[in-house]
Amino acid sequence: MSQSGSNILVCVTQQKTCERLIRKALEFSSDNDSIFIIHVAKNNWSFLDNEKEGEALEYLFGIAKSIGANLTVLRSDNIVDTIVDYALENKIDILVLGDSKGDHSENYFYKSLKETLNVVEIHVVPN
Repeated sequence: MSQSGSNILVCVTQQKTCERLIRKALEFSSDNDSIFIIHVAKNNWSFLDNEKEGEALEYLFGIAKSIGANLTVLRSDNIVDTIVDYALENKIDILVLGDSKGDHSENYFYKSLKETLNVVEIHVVPN
């Protein structure tokens, strides 16, 4: 009998350094697990005009493909809600995200996602 595995979601930005998040997801995964990778861009962000960001997404897409995962790029002005909806739709068990930069002492994404996705195990990977 085949046992169903966990669904792992990795939240990436348009930076090549996000490869470390995908590698961390691999550490959490076993044979029956599925890895999903998502990038949510605000509606007014034009990453296609920015050569560096487009290149980074293409690089991350290659890594996703090499581990049998899909990289989904969505547009939304409410990034947290979009990630939550995607996580619920795909029955995500584990969420991997990077430590957010900024002035705030606590990770805004982590707090917002934890409140809504309280049954999901969230791992914040330090920079």
